[in-house]
This record gives sequence, structure tokens and C-alpha cells, in this order.
Amino acid sequence: MIKKLSRNMLVAATIFVASTSFSFSQSKIEKLTSKSSDKKAAKLPAPSARSEAPRPSNGLKVHSLGIGLGQTFIKGDFDDFGEDKITFDLLYNYSASHSFDLMIDLHNHKHEFRNTFVRLTGLAVGIKAKLYNFDNFAPFAVAGLGFYAPKVKRLVNNVLTESESKVVFGTHLGGGGELKLNDKFTVGLLAQYHNPFDLKQELGPEVEGSYYKLLITGYYHF
Repeated sequence: MIKKLSRNMLVAATIFVASTSFSFSQSKIEKLTSKSSDKKAAKLPAPSARSEAPRPSNGLKVHSLGIGLGQTFIKGDFDDFGEDKITFDLLYNYSASHSFDLMIDLHNHKHEFRNTFVRLTGLAVGIKAKLYNFDNFAPFAVAGLGFYAPKVKRLVNNVLTESESKVVFGTHLGGGGELKLNDKFTVGLLAQYHNPFDLKQELGPEVEGSYYKLLITGYYHF
């Protein structure tokens, strides 16, 4: 009887020790697991910080300033008062999308012939449509409207007279191609046709004419 009782007590003690050891090990594992999870969570950036990271522009919403240098060919009545010459234009470009850009052309140059001249001042705003992209080269077409202030010095009733200074609306269109050298610089060719509306004068005939431009262009992107 005593041996049987001792055996039962030994079995009960063994079960108690085993269950206690298992509970202690399980609680220790849970603590280690929770600490590891806390460290990983601390290393991860907050969701708001990840969402505020800047995204690459891929060439969109880029401002560009440039210069166009080339020949200006005057036509119509302008051709009677001046000669074709080398001129330069100030250019601005804004890439609004993968297919369309905003393009602004500012120019002011004087063409002389003997005692007469024609001064051409214009601010042309247009939409530039990229026809396709072949590697870093893109041909394009451009068209739009602008503000023009042509002025001429001519013979009126056998007297050299300068026309009145007025600003009129006008149209322009053209085309060309651009080669992107890197993220900062682009070069290209630009051919344009400018047609200011006629200017009525109190003395003498209207001032009318048009002109073409063939330019080598260079842009700096920022």
C-alpha cells in the first residue's frame, strides 16, 4: 500500500514539473516574439512618410528656357522695306504631358534696306504636339496665336514716314525636331511662319506682311 501511494505521488510530481516547465518556456517564447515584432515595426517608416516621398517626374512638368538662332525671311510688304538677316529668339517651354508642351517665343529685330526699315516684335504662344518619340529624338508640330507690333519706315507721299506703333493679334505655325542630350540640355531645329494681322494707319496704307524663321534651338531644363 505504501509503495503504491509513493508511486502515485511520484507520477503526480513529474506531471506537475513538466507542465510548469512547458508554461515557462511558452511565456518566454512569446516575449521574444513580441520583442522581435516591436523592433521590425520600429524600423518601418510611417504610412504618411512613405506617401509623402517624391515621385519621379519622367520629364513632365519641366520648365525650359532657350535661345533660337537663325535666319528670318520677311515676305509681303515687309520685303520692300528690309532685308533678310540673322536673328535670335528667346524661347520658353513647359512639358505639360507626354504629347503636348506649352511653347512661347519672344523676338524683336530690325531689318533695314537703304533708308527704310521694318521692325518685327512678337510674343507668340503655341501648343507643341510631339508626333512620336524615337529614343531621345522627337519631331513635333506647333501652332498658336500671338501679339505682334510690326513697324515700318517707308515713303508716304514721297516723304519717309514711320508707321504708328500698334499691337495686333496674329497666327503662327511651324514644326521641327528636338534631341535630348541629358536631363538638363536639349538641342533642335525650328521652322516657323508668323502672320500678324494688318495694321490700319491714319496716314498711308496699311502695314501688312509676314515672315518665316529657320532656327537652331537650345534649351536648359529646370
